[in-house]
Amino acid sequence: MNPVVLIAEELAPAAIEVLAHDFDVRHVDGTDRPALLSALSEADAVIVRSATQIDAEAIAAAPRLKVVARAGVGLDNVEVPAATARGVMVVNAPTSNIVSAAEQAVALLLAVARNTAAASAALKAGEWKRSKYTGVELQGKTVGVVGLGRIGVLFAQRIAAFGTRLIAYDPYIQPARAAQLGVRLVGLEELLRESDFISIHLPKTPETVGLIGEKELSIVKPGVRIINAARGGLVDEQALADAIAEGRVAGAGVDVYAKEPCTSSPLFAFDNVVATPHLGASTNEAQDKAGLAVARSVKLALQGEFVPDAVNVQAGGVVAEDVRPLLPLAEKLGRAFTAVAGGVAASVTVEVRGEIVNNDVSVLKLAATKGLFSSVVEEQVTYVNAPHLAAERGVEVTLTTHSETVDHANLVTVRGALPDGRTVSVSGTVTQTGTRDVIKLTEVDGFDVEIGAEGILVFLRYVDRPGVVGTVGTLLGEAGINIAAMQVARREAGGETLMTLTVDQALGADLLTSAADSIGAVAASAADLRDE
Repeated sequence: MNPVVLIAEELAPAAIEVLAHDFDVRHVDGTDRPALLSALSEADAVIVRSATQIDAEAIAAAPRLKVVARAGVGLDNVEVPAATARGVMVVNAPTSNIVSAAEQAVALLLAVARNTAAASAALKAGEWKRSKYTGVELQGKTVGVVGLGRIGVLFAQRIAAFGTRLIAYDPYIQPARAAQLGVRLVGLEELLRESDFISIHLPKTPETVGLIGEKELSIVKPGVRIINAARGGLVDEQALADAIAEGRVAGAGVDVYAKEPCTSSPLFAFDNVVATPHLGASTNEAQDKAGLAVARSVKLALQGEFVPDAVNVQAGGVVAEDVRPLLPLAEKLGRAFTAVAGGVAASVTVEVRGEIVNNDVSVLKLAATKGLFSSVVEEQVTYVNAPHLAAERGVEVTLTTHSETVDHANLVTVRGALPDGRTVSVSGTVTQTGTRDVIKLTEVDGFDVEIGAEGILVFLRYVDRPGVVGTVGTLLGEAGINIAAMQVARREAGGETLMTLTVDQALGADLLTSAADSIGAVAASAADLRDE
């Protein structure tokens, strides 16, 4: 009897063809809950899009289930932890929409440059006013790309064909890689001051929310046009509307919003704003690519072969029981390292110490690599694609092991050399409280700490002096941010000091900058260590 593949939503005929010869392909309406649960009882795999909920109940109803496939990028409708607990592989199609998303950004940029939407609406309303809608050429203009991930690179390659000069801000890519793309790396402020067009291609993280706000829009080149087809909230919509009203910004193309669905925005009042309802992935090709990608992954999974787009750790192979508690530690250390470093490292070493090295701990390098990039790239980072992301960015990640112990039974350190010559390190361990594993940071950039690696951590480096703790507490309190834990570590009285805070909610870029400015911090960063 062939394995049963249950298709719960519409899938491209080509995707079904991939499966038809080797499997018993069945169909069900995934929105009909009783029918779905009944059909799952015999399913070895289920393929969904966005309307079908594969939660713990659905997984429990499928005793033969081996793989859940989401024909798309997100996994909001799949309860990954429940699948992982059952040993069910979860796959998606993380790159299915990247071309469509890049092309949408190009389309918005062109439409804004030539006033296409407003001119079309006016003509259809009976107006023939050519001079009113005079636009600008792209040739010879400077285009600033904020974020050179996969979509940012595709956008840059396409917009370069118009004879533009390309500059980019992305602290997580090596200059040599940018040079290969014909892009000059600059700081964010320089990009804002020089660019005639700015297109944003960043993931949404605590540090990128509000990245382009009132302060940044006050220093842009007059007449700049801004495109955001990445994530809502990266650009402050009210601040952008104000800048357009004042004439500092000549126009904008917006596909994403802080709150969606969005039918009311201050940006909608302007003819020189082209606004679309999050259409970045809305092409027939993107939908077909997603279906084909997951169909191939399902076929590989059911045949027991390697699956490139597997999301959960069980898909990566057998991990020793003693090593499993260190997986989330290594990943969180990677996330914390990226936050503290403030940029990509040229090389990273994952050091593992203690008796644990008697086991195969190579998966800890993989987990740390996943953490290194989880907050700096658009697509979902998995144990499978993390090494590829590191290679793309020219980051060499190595593993070293030492059987001797220092202060802790088992210790993991992520240490990296930055392009400017600095070395940054973050260390941590796992202790057991009753039956619960507790993940702790034990060292941050040479400072000894002991604080739980949970929630959202903020790191502030400054010169030791009285009153700093009170200043930071007051500022966060006034902003409605509750501090769950705080630890201050210093090398000596009046010397370099590190303040580590655990807060209950994310700090936007503006608030983090304000906190740093208020104490004269030499460095400030935040790491989101919440479980995904």
